Amino acid sequence: MNNIAKMIDHTQLKPDTVKEKINQIIEEAREHEFASVCVNPYWVSYCYSKLKDTDVKVCTVIGFPLGATTSETKSFETEQAIKNGATEVDMVINIGALKDKDYDTVENDIKMVVDTARGKALTKVIIETSLLTNEEKVKACELAKKAGADFVKTSTGFSGGGATIEDITLMRNTVGQEVGVKASGGVRNRQDTEAMIEAGATRIGASSGVQIIADEQGQSGY
Repeated sequence: MNNIAKMIDHTQLKPDTVKEKINQIIEEAREHEFASVCVNPYWVSYCYSKLKDTDVKVCTVIGFPLGATTSETKSFETEQAIKNGATEVDMVINIGALKDKDYDTVENDIKMVVDTARGKALTKVIIETSLLTNEEKVKACELAKKAGADFVKTSTGFSGGGATIEDITLMRNTVGQEVGVKASGGVRNRQDTEAMIEAGATRIGASSGVQIIADEQGQSGY
């Protein structure tokens, strides 16, 4: 159980999230020893205050969910999140710039977040696979690796479509073994999780973490 649990970012990013829901994922993360809770920046300091005496990290999202804010804004958002207790940041790339083949802009955008977080927080780069061609997915992963990111990540979960085995395989083959791959979006049960790990995922982003663990234990989730 614990091995899979420690690969899960227990996620709650819906815009109508209330404190009751945040308290729920905090308690679930404590109980199951998930890798992190992944929440919007507003909730970072609160989650940190509740989890600082545990091994559960606080993860947040940057430039979320569109990726179309300026690089300076993403950098500032990262700086604030780290001050508030985040030790992992999941940033969304500039998707339009990637599609325009403006690769310098995409790389510099990632690098500004990476540089801001360096030594303080892991960086995961959301490439939003459902909006990209395979060629664009490969290029996005190459740029993230070149910029020094710790992980590449499939999806925000807000653009339709989520992680697929094919995308995880492609991303892993592109970045090699030294960069993490996070499967996010549509990973809802043990079968999904094990398939993603088999394909090369080293982190799972899911709001169904409790169900995944319950599946593993042969229990019914909630």
